[in-house]
Amino acid sequence: MGDDERAKTLKRDPESANLTDRERAMLGFARKLTKSPAEVRKSDVEKLREEGLDDAAIVELVSVTAYFNFINRVALGLGVRLDEALESAAEPADLAREEARL
Repeated sequence: MGDDERAKTLKRDPESANLTDRERAMLGFARKLTKSPAEVRKSDVEKLREEGLDDAAIVELVSVTAYFNFINRVALGLGVRLDEALESAAEPADLAREEARL
């Protein structure tokens, strides 16, 4: 499965995606940090350590997740539209939702 197909599967149904336990732990942590950051606990970080992530990898995971959350909120708040080159790769339903929002 190529990267594009893998990304589509992750978006459509992350639970069925072909991920390693480590990747699944990282994805779960990133989703929790994104959707309910106040609920992140020490046990969530420990789960990452159990999957082999060291402190530097955990800091990188948190930083990348936080950066994408930040930049998406800036773009949404300012009504930034996708570049034309990116629009052609976007799902039609996602584009329609953005058009309605903007």
